[in-house]
Amino acid sequence: MATEMVVNTERVQKFFNDLEEQKTILSTCTQLFTTISTHFNSLQHSLSQKYQSLESRIQALESHSRDTLQSLDTREASIPERESASLARIQEQKEAALSEFEKQIPENLELSEALKSFSRKMDSAGLVKFIVSKRKESVSLRAEIVQSLAEAVDPPRLVLDSLEDFLNSKSAKAGVTDKRWACGLLVQALFPESHSEKIGPQFARTVVERAVMILEQWKGQMDGGESEGLALGAAEAVMFVQMVVGFGLNAKFDKAFLRKLMLQHASRRDMAKLAAVLEDKDSMQEIIDELVKNNKEVEAVYFACESGLAERFSPVTLLKSHLKNFKKNVANILKNGNNSLVATEESSNVELNSIRAIIKCVEDHKLESEFSVESLRKRATHLEKAKAERKKSSGASSKPQNKRGYSASSGRGGGGGSSSFRQSKAAKYSNTYSSFSRRNANPPPPVHHSTAARYSGAYNYPVQAVYDTPAPAPAPYPSSYGVPHAQSPVAIPQHYLSADNLSSTAFRSSGSYSGLTNYRPYDYAEAAPHTYQPSSYPK
Repeated sequence: MATEMVVNTERVQKFFNDLEEQKTILSTCTQLFTTISTHFNSLQHSLSQKYQSLESRIQALESHSRDTLQSLDTREASIPERESASLARIQEQKEAALSEFEKQIPENLELSEALKSFSRKMDSAGLVKFIVSKRKESVSLRAEIVQSLAEAVDPPRLVLDSLEDFLNSKSAKAGVTDKRWACGLLVQALFPESHSEKIGPQFARTVVERAVMILEQWKGQMDGGESEGLALGAAEAVMFVQMVVGFGLNAKFDKAFLRKLMLQHASRRDMAKLAAVLEDKDSMQEIIDELVKNNKEVEAVYFACESGLAERFSPVTLLKSHLKNFKKNVANILKNGNNSLVATEESSNVELNSIRAIIKCVEDHKLESEFSVESLRKRATHLEKAKAERKKSSGASSKPQNKRGYSASSGRGGGGGSSSFRQSKAAKYSNTYSSFSRRNANPPPPVHHSTAARYSGAYNYPVQAVYDTPAPAPAPYPSSYGVPHAQSPVAIPQHYLSADNLSSTAFRSSGSYSGLTNYRPYDYAEAAPHTYQPSSYPK
């Protein structure tokens, strides 16, 4: 009986094990079913979203197609009217140009009328020459050139003619600077909005082709400019990039070449605006990284703000980095120059230019609340004053020094007394004394405080006859320096002017200078330039 009970327990245990296995299988199947169901639901939801997006795009395309077709129909219907208006405009401009050729431009013609006259006649050479002659009125020129170009029959052709003439004169090296400036104004007037948006192909194909030819010639001068003296400057680089942007020619030129121009001349404010139009955000990030790498943080701020990357490249962080870098640069200049006058001047210029650039950048981008410039303004004022003092001291030291007066009692028999004169060199005086004879032809009587040191007799030197001739009253040269007008050393006997007698011992042994004890020789130590004192900026 006991054996049968054991057998029954094993069968029950086996039965329960089978149930556990079936339960595991059922649980696994349930999980698989749940996973598959979730996956198919996700697919269905994704397909539904894509279908809806496709439907919306199809509807937008149909709507855009209808609008485009309607716009084309409207433009096609307006062609006759526009054609007649264009013909009327051309006829008006033709008559205006012919009338301009028939009359002479008066000299007192207003600036705007003169510009319009040259534009109507399509006289590019005369227009450039006139703009150069009015360079002092650059503010008025910039405002009037845009309107004057509109009076031209073909404004792009007028600007291209002026550029072509400029490139030819650049090869001949004749009047390059003035023509470059005038052509820059014309290019800016032709593309007034090229900084804010990309200009589409709104010019005739022949005009664009000619623009490409001129830019290729310009680029050729850049490539060979180092050896021929035609290297591209910052102003020309801006003009070149502006032409590329304005005519939509970025595909015609190597991207690396354009980027090189932008990096080399990034200090020009227009270059940041042009780069933002010409490059995409990824390329602008690379350009800004390159500027920061080359310690051009201020330029990087302009590029970042123009391209909308101020969040990625914080202007305040860049300016603080630039502040730190130029302080190190100034310290290195002073250290390498052993704090000499030249090193002090160079470091002062570097620091002052950097401070001005930072202040201008902060003002341009309204960063006063985030970056204080008060300490920088005070430092700039201090540097300007120190620079002015150095310039004043340098100018004073380069002027002729006050001539020392001599009395008649400078002979060996003169009375005693100390003199405040510095030791002089015999080479300073010559036997002719031409400079003294012009200034002190009629010297006033010397000042004497000791009668014992005077000579009782009249002067009877060999050269005395030279000064007996009456001469006009001399200019009060010494008195302007606060020194009493004493007798010229011309009256001193030649044997007293020997190298031996001009030594410090000879001066001290004579009492002939006792009347000039108030005279103080020029102290070169007082004219020493101020040493550079770098200030600490707030971190």
